[in-house]
Amino acid sequence: MLIPLTNRQQKLIVNNVLRACQDITKLNSTGYNYLYLASGFIAHYNLQGFIDYYSSVDLKEDILKFESWNMWTNFHPGQENYEYYMSEKAVYQAILEGLKNE
Repeated sequence: MLIPLTNRQQKLIVNNVLRACQDITKLNSTGYNYLYLASGFIAHYNLQGFIDYYSSVDLKEDILKFESWNMWTNFHPGQENYEYYMSEKAVYQAILEGLKNE
């Protein structure tokens, strides 16, 4: 069973990804580990490979483009790991809100 992200973990991820959208070199393992597991993103082998790729591609644009892919709509209350996937969804939604309010 997967353990849902804590509020602290969620805030750390959101803050790091939002910073990385301004300066990709600010992406750390916390933000990277979240993003490379999200739909639409690939790992690029490691954190540095991801940073290298997004040095010439707009991370913000991809996050916005993959919005509908990362809402975890195929999970429903009562299903195993539902709470975990809803915590993942909450993170993506908070990132989107931060990007859209810039």
